[in-house]
Amino acid sequence: MSEPTTGELLGEVVETAIAELGEAAETRSGNAVEYRRGSTLFAALEPAAVELRLQPDIAEAVLRTPETAPSRRGSEWVRFAPTEIDQFVIDRLEAWLTAAWRTAQN
Repeated sequence: MSEPTTGELLGEVVETAIAELGEAAETRSGNAVEYRRGSTLFAALEPAAVELRLQPDIAEAVLRTPETAPSRRGSEWVRFAPTEIDQFVIDRLEAWLTAAWRTAQN
């Protein structure tokens, strides 16, 4: 059995974290998954990256973190494409997903 890819691990982390948050709907389209709270899109998972909609000040701070980039979705969105998954990546991603989920309730 082969080791899971970084993208597969990323997907597992995202899906587990969102399941723990609750109150989120997912829409699958090919290899991509979009997550909404109510009608508000707050996260989008692709095979090797996740994009998160954050408060502007949080997004600005997140963009100073390695392996992040602005998203073409807009200024409140950040793209995170880690090259490997370790506990630090998991911790950051869980915190950012929680922030994105909370932002979506407003």
